[in-house]
Amino acid sequence: MVAEESESPRPRGIIAGYDGSPGSDDALDWAVCEAALRGTPLTVCHAWAHGDAGVGATTAGADPARQRAEDILASGLRRARAGGASHEVRPLLVHQPPAQALCAQSDGADMVVVGSRGRGGLAGLLLGSVGLQVASHAHAPVTVVRGHWRAVPGQLPAPVVVGSDGSPNSQAALELAIKEAELRAVPLIAICALSDAAGVVGMASRVEADFSHALAKIQADHPDVLVQAKVEQGAPRSALLSATARAQLLVVGSRGRGGLQEMVLGSAALAVLHLARCPVCVVRHD
Repeated sequence: MVAEESESPRPRGIIAGYDGSPGSDDALDWAVCEAALRGTPLTVCHAWAHGDAGVGATTAGADPARQRAEDILASGLRRARAGGASHEVRPLLVHQPPAQALCAQSDGADMVVVGSRGRGGLAGLLLGSVGLQVASHAHAPVTVVRGHWRAVPGQLPAPVVVGSDGSPNSQAALELAIKEAELRAVPLIAICALSDAAGVVGMASRVEADFSHALAKIQADHPDVLVQAKVEQGAPRSALLSATARAQLLVVGSRGRGGLQEMVLGSAALAVLHLARCPVCVVRHD
């Protein structure tokens, strides 16, 4: 018997969206590790609607789509437990479109984790619509799992990277990133790119000063984390994408200082969600 949305409170801890695709397998594996690091429950969520779960053999009178959905969720639970989930693993079956379900369930969660592309995505897309919608509208930090993230035997663990420009969104990203680095016992590389501020007199100096101040404060609160500051003259998207080649996680704010107010995601966040070579966590300041 799987848990339905109407039968249980909204989950806390880590929520992993799962649809049985290779992308969601990878996202679930990452979420298992994240939940273990945090010592928090993991909720495996499969969202389904009539006609999108496939039709298979079922018992007489059963809804084939629902039965298929339950089978997918059961497979995800088995994968999470076999992957070494060390705390409670909870099932959640929701009869809604996936992005809508995950955004609704995100209120109060620590983090939502999704794959870069799900089962229904077009093969040519770098980022599926569900990942983009959840990263844009969820009420919790959202990690889109893509690229490399597993430890390589014989190599030092890769650092966590964060983009920061002193804006409220980047401050929230910085606070989450240093906690992620602390959990993993790895350095944090904080990148501040100035090119988007170069057209405003004095703005680059102000951004750099705000960046330095934010970094000093966060490092004082987490003295055990080695923080490396990098101020770049190039565009934020270029600096961050380059850094993902050597990172295990990139954390960014949903919009930077220069983003338009009506934009849910800024250009840098959109670029790294589509092209980063490691998982990307998007953080929104409320």
